Amino acid sequence: MAKGLKACVIGSGPNGLSAAIVLAQAGLQVEIFEAERIPGGATRSMELTLLGFIHDFGSAVFPLGAGSPFFSTLRLNDYGLEWLHSPAPLAHPLDDGTAVVLERDLDASVSELGADGHLWRKLMEPLVKHWSEFAPEVLGPVLRIPRHPWLLARFGINALLSAKVVAGRFRSERTRALFAGLGGHSFLSMDEPLSSAFAILMAVPAHVVGWPIPHGGSQSITNALCAYYARLGGRLMTSSRVESLDALSGYDLILCDLTPKQLLAIAGQQLSDRYKRQLSKYRYGPGVFKVDYALSAPIPWKAPECLRAATLHLGGTFDEIAASEKAVRNGEHPERPFVLLSQPTLFDRSRAPAGKHIAWAYCHVPNGSTFDMLPRLENQIERFAPGFRDIVLARHVLSPARLEGMNSNLVGGDIAGGALDLRQLLFRPTRSLYATSAHKIFLCSSSTPPGAGVHGMCGYHAAKRALASLG
Repeated sequence: MAKGLKACVIGSGPNGLSAAIVLAQAGLQVEIFEAERIPGGATRSMELTLLGFIHDFGSAVFPLGAGSPFFSTLRLNDYGLEWLHSPAPLAHPLDDGTAVVLERDLDASVSELGADGHLWRKLMEPLVKHWSEFAPEVLGPVLRIPRHPWLLARFGINALLSAKVVAGRFRSERTRALFAGLGGHSFLSMDEPLSSAFAILMAVPAHVVGWPIPHGGSQSITNALCAYYARLGGRLMTSSRVESLDALSGYDLILCDLTPKQLLAIAGQQLSDRYKRQLSKYRYGPGVFKVDYALSAPIPWKAPECLRAATLHLGGTFDEIAASEKAVRNGEHPERPFVLLSQPTLFDRSRAPAGKHIAWAYCHVPNGSTFDMLPRLENQIERFAPGFRDIVLARHVLSPARLEGMNSNLVGGDIAGGALDLRQLLFRPTRSLYATSAHKIFLCSSSTPPGAGVHGMCGYHAAKRALASLG
């Protein structure tokens, strides 16, 4: 059916590469145009501080990558991707010098959480046991007929609630703090609907596939996808920015790994005025303020449990994290920001010179913020790791503007491809989802369902929709 048909994909992030692979698997001749010199979008690794220190530009830890229904069909380990697991997926230090730890084994987590273990099991176990059925359901458009309605119902009972409501069921402040950190990945306030959904969607894969890091950095994911794509005969052109869709001809399908802002900038005469107006109303969420560190030693955590985890949530209690996230949602800069930190070289020594280490940290800020959050971010690290500043060899700060400058999809520093509230979860970016007003042009970025995360599912679903349009 597809013999002789041609398609192009604009952008080589995980979703663009996934879309290109699906199209090439169907027999189309596929070309990818990537604006930057290195493919990968936000899934790139580079020497940002000092020579020999390999940092992740964007994503660093990949629970949904390891648990992706699409990636799992590609056998990316045959193309050089090796997942590395820390003993525990996540640690959440507290002011008493201890840390609450999210263990990969569900039974171990139940034991760790003590009096709250039974409730944790009740919340997570049905989805953990049926991840292979649940993941395809939840990592796709919301408004469709589910193949496993009872699973989605079990999830939806809690997912539509706020993290505050669900966390309020726990007896221990330690468990509530853990849940707040997981919910903080949503960029929502802890009292907003759906904030609990993100907490659950971060916790469940931790008990299924862990929160692994790729050996050598996130570029390894991109390199594996590129190698698979090349085996199918696909072409990838880097340093090839598309300035206008009007300049593209001879393609039966055009898929755009772009957010609405970039699509509008290059749309030309290809899209209807009505559709352009719909796209112009798309809302972006908070940005991030990110710092990469070259370190002379491991981070000196007060809680030794923190050395077991590649990922740390720094924010203290549920109430503190809730206050931080609410401040950002209100356009303010929190004095004590919720900080997400990764320490990959404890488990991957290939990414720094012998005896040295790297760290990756960010906090949430209002979209487009120009405020210097460095002192506040580092105060939070020092709070749980006194002496941290003494081991810093070099820093590389990425403000929202610098993030967008390195990847135009990160509008105002928004790493989620747009606000993740209920309206934009259902209709992302419009009611047409992946389709546009032009019959051969489709969107395949994180601005389409299921949204943010390195899982390739936005690209997968967009490509399937595009192929269906061919009959």
